[in-house]
Amino acid sequence: MRKGFTLVELIIVIIIIGILASVGMTQYTKVVEKGRFAEARTVLGSLRSLEIVYNLEYGGFDTVANLDNIIPASCTSTHYFSYACATATGLCTATRCGATGKSPGGSTETEGKTKTLATDGTWGGDATNY
Repeated sequence: MRKGFTLVELIIVIIIIGILASVGMTQYTKVVEKGRFAEARTVLGSLRSLEIVYNLEYGGFDTVANLDNIIPASCTSTHYFSYACATATGLCTATRCGATGKSPGGSTETEGKTKTLATDGTWGGDATNY
């Protein structure tokens, strides 16, 4: 009697491992991207607070560049998003960067997706899954 595995058994095991790895990798990618959108929610919350304070002091809203010089108004190598605030309404938007943002850039599924936060605390945007 022989000890060991046949070639067919080994190939079947390798195929099963490959299938499990591909499913696991897609789920891992979604979880990582969800974590990157947490950066956007945190920064948008800070921008909302800054807009409210600015509105109480000056009676209007301002742009990201004038509110906080650390938050990027365009894609940079330090953030996964670019941020903008509307001077008319105070609505702040985070847009997922592509290749020009922090590495790794957004996938084709997430690149250009937006998350918005109004001064009344209402969330919006087209990145609803994140």
